[in-house]
Amino acid sequence: MAQLDNVIHQPVRLQIMSLLVTLDEGEQVNFTYLRKLLKLTDGNLGAHLSKLENAGYAKMEKTFVARKPRTYISVTGRGRDAFEEHVAALREITEGSGRVTDVET
Repeated sequence: MAQLDNVIHQPVRLQIMSLLVTLDEGEQVNFTYLRKLLKLTDGNLGAHLSKLENAGYAKMEKTFVARKPRTYISVTGRGRDAFEEHVAALREITEGSGRVTDVET
């Protein structure tokens, strides 16, 4: 049986991971785009991304474009695997694969 992942299960982090896993391998998303899409503050998004990065699920790359700082986020292989297992666990729960077959009345 697949297991829920407490890092991913938090609603904002689930949204972030849902977006990141749609990217092709090697693709990145801009921090500002992600912040606007999810309607979060810089600090809130940064805290969630740090949690995902510390778990090894996301990678942040900081760079400068025209002398302005830019942060790009991508998903790691470990993050993809964790997300797939988390989604599988949710499917098992919602589809009732863990049904109780012997119920006392």
